Amino acid sequence: MSSSLPVIDLRLARRDAAARSSVARQLDYACSEFGFFYLVGHEVGGQSTDGMLRLAREFFASDPAEKMQIHMSRGGRAWRGYFPVGGELTSGQPDLKEGLYFGSELGDSDPRVRAGLPMHGRNLFPDVPDFRVSVLEYMSALEGVGQQVLSLMAEGLRLDTDYFQRHFTADPTVLFRIFRYPPDEAAREGWGVGAHTDYGLLTLLQQDAVGGLQVLNRDRWLDVPPLADSLVCNVGDMLERLTNGRYLSALHRAKNLSARERLSMVLFLDPSFDAKLEPLPGVVPDSSQPHTNVRWDRIDPHAMQGTYGEYLLSKVSKVFPELAPTVL
Repeated sequence: MSSSLPVIDLRLARRDAAARSSVARQLDYACSEFGFFYLVGHEVGGQSTDGMLRLAREFFASDPAEKMQIHMSRGGRAWRGYFPVGGELTSGQPDLKEGLYFGSELGDSDPRVRAGLPMHGRNLFPDVPDFRVSVLEYMSALEGVGQQVLSLMAEGLRLDTDYFQRHFTADPTVLFRIFRYPPDEAAREGWGVGAHTDYGLLTLLQQDAVGGLQVLNRDRWLDVPPLADSLVCNVGDMLERLTNGRYLSALHRAKNLSARERLSMVLFLDPSFDAKLEPLPGVVPDSSQPHTNVRWDRIDPHAMQGTYGEYLLSKVSKVFPELAPTVL
């Protein structure tokens, strides 16, 4: 039984059809056995990542009153902005992190914004030079990688390579988060972010060199140490549902036990807000790899009714309960 996550090299998938097919099979194994994997050979440049981390550090180092100028309470129904340490809950407990929430940038004339659809609208950007442009460019680059991975996953599931894009991600729900975990040499009780699963299709994480991420694999927690030039990718609840449980939306958590701050940047590539998701025909679990995965909120994605947006809102209302009544 492996104690480390698979490493998927996207460069091989660009070589020829046989190599692409091999990568698709590797992805199928990684998603069914772990629900997590490293991704290398992607086309998100290190210079872009370093620049984004530098801007994030500059913002988080600013005066608290300045950060609160873009607090999430000012983002309205778009559900965007800043929250301080302890402002987000996981498993009902305050997280030991602060963060910034972004999403697809939509103008006031967008029909969804005009209709007041929650989690759609404009972002609140810090008053830091180049922050807005850098965030939107970085989001676009990560989304492109995510679409490539979904295409390979479709091939591994013996579907048309554009299956996910045609049915679920032609107009995806794209959310981007930047988190800062303060230094915690004292090893306080509580987690930077407690054990949870992600909600949508695919998550792409850029972590810095500090580490602290863990993923549950069967009955053991595996460390996910930083790997140079990699993204950490994982399956979300809706991909587990679509694949009839073949792919695992694995529990994961993070804790900073370092004398340094820890930064992570996360893009969630999720189905369109109005998508109704039913299990894919012909996709069955691997009976040799049974999974049990009880979520802290007891919401079973396999029992989901309605649209993805409804499922998403039922989740985030528990993450920021103080904002939920007015925003959602």
